[in-house]
Amino acid sequence: MTNKEMVLTSKGKEKIENELEQLKTVRRKEIAARIKQAIEFGDISENSEYDEAKNEQAQIEEKISKLENTLRQAVIIDEEDIRTDTVSIGSLVHVKEDGDDEVVEYMIVGSAEADPYEAKISNESPVGRALIGKKVGEKAEVQIPDGVTFYEVIKIEKADQ
Repeated sequence: MTNKEMVLTSKGKEKIENELEQLKTVRRKEIAARIKQAIEFGDISENSEYDEAKNEQAQIEEKISKLENTLRQAVIIDEEDIRTDTVSIGSLVHVKEDGDDEVVEYMIVGSAEADPYEAKISNESPVGRALIGKKVGEKAEVQIPDGVTFYEVIKIEKADQ
């Protein structure tokens, strides 16, 4: 694994810590119980329940390792450092795409907590990268599969962390 710095908001860090706790305390015990039960069925060489539980156990351990690594490398964005004069990580930015009157809100976050379904975009994504450093009224040029589009920054706020 690379030692790439992971930028997180305080809320993002808390979410990862909660998921890690759930995996370590609840999911590990559930999988251990499933493995124990599968072993009780007898011959494990042809026991699909055992194989499935062991595979799930490996996936959970890998996820735990990734989350621990993310937290080790995390740089937490202090809410005091979030600016409202320029777009930065932790900003809630209101933008309007050229040719469209609809204003869309994006929260700019680090890649570890990006979630397009929650309108949280990574500072490393094409849109996020283009918006970083922009001020209200400025346009960001974004390369998209169909060519280039522009997003005008309408408003910048501190995101509700």
